This record gives sequence, C-alpha cells and structure tokens, in this order.
Amino acid sequence: MDKGTVVRTVALGIAWLNALLVQYGLQPIPVLDEESIAYGLAFLASVWTWFRNNYITATGKKQKEELQKKNLTR
Repeated sequence: MDKGTVVRTVALGIAWLNALLVQYGLQPIPVLDEESIAYGLAFLASVWTWFRNNYITATGKKQKEELQKKNLTR
C-alpha cells in the first residue's frame, strides 16, 4: 500500500470511530470542535474536487491533449 492509502484508511477509521462514539453517547475523540472539522472537510473536498476536475499536473495536461485529439472535450 502507498502512503496515501494508509492515511485515507486511518482518517476513515477515526471518522467512523468518532461517529460510533457519538452514536452511543460516549465522548468523541477530542481532536477539534465540530465546526472546525466541518470547515476543514469542506475545504479539503472543494480543493480535491477542483484539482481532480482541472488539468493542473503534467499528466492532466497530457490527458486533456489526448481527449482533445479524440474530440472528447470542449
């Protein structure tokens, strides 16, 4: 597994653990307050979506060129 997979898996596990703790009325892991977590997740999701839906990297630019050659993009 690569580093990104491990980080995403750990983050998912912590999120589910917190959700289960809250569900059963127990004290969640005191990392940050809920508002900070919500803003952080919204920020990360928007940056990730922007990055993935635009041709920013060299690989992305090559992909766009290939799509344009095959008339699959505007």
